[in-house]
Amino acid sequence: MAANWDDEMLTVAFIGTGLMGAPMAKNLLKAGFPVTVWNRSKAKAEALVAFGAGLAETPEEAVSAADVVITMLSDGPAVADFLFAHGAAEKIRRGATVVDMSSIRPAEARDHAERLSALGIYHIDAPVSGGTRGAEAGSLAIMAGGEAERFEPLASLFSAMGRAILLGPAGSGQLAKLANQAIVAITIGAVAEATLMVREGGIDPAAFRAVLQGGFADSVILQQHGKRMQEGDFVPGGRSAFQLKDLENVLSECRDMGLTLPLTALQRDRFADLVGRLDGGDLDHSALFLQLLDSNHRS
Repeated sequence: MAANWDDEMLTVAFIGTGLMGAPMAKNLLKAGFPVTVWNRSKAKAEALVAFGAGLAETPEEAVSAADVVITMLSDGPAVADFLFAHGAAEKIRRGATVVDMSSIRPAEARDHAERLSALGIYHIDAPVSGGTRGAEAGSLAIMAGGEAERFEPLASLFSAMGRAILLGPAGSGQLAKLANQAIVAITIGAVAEATLMVREGGIDPAAFRAVLQGGFADSVILQQHGKRMQEGDFVPGGRSAFQLKDLENVLSECRDMGLTLPLTALQRDRFADLVGRLDGGDLDHSALFLQLLDSNHRS
């Protein structure tokens, strides 16, 4: 049975209701979409019932009646495991669309698209940027790859979560997300160094951020993560372990393209140090500041 492509009536299965997935699912519910949720840790999915979500006991139950299956999982292997190893894809309605909003490798996204197509299921890779604040505000940058005829009917669904742009065929969204993550990591590193420099020189980092507002060096990362660094607030919005995973994927993709990215490689090494030696994988990625403090023997 083909899916109903009146986007106001789409039924949604949302798989993965963690830090990012939960507020994204809430925004879909607020926009009026019928949403069924499933999460490996059941309590995280149960919390959405109060907002109107249906609770599925199994992945198969979640996806079987959905027009759109949204996945927001940790990495490519987790998405493949959900779809194929445990047979969820076999239960998805023919003609439905899987929208994978996880951050995975472009080659993995292309592989998933091909395997789903063989089952009569469409696929859009649509990773996001904006962190938990963007997820809560419904202002995420959504980078999409896939077929225009499958992307366009999902306009209202995407707009409930943020701003979506189709960038090209399968894998294009994931390639753009990797480029985004390189910019994020390098900028976090620069903000950390600037914050430490002004602090050690006797300038209040808050005043420093204020004077840069509207200038060339201003950014969301400077204002939000610079404040985190100053206050020592590293409750995760974007986990350092995931930032490291994304940087590893950036460099792997670039090796395949015959490219070297020296600044990205440097930040990968710094995040590896934070996650490994300093055990900071569960901290926000702005905790790269802690790695900088450690290397400078500061606290």
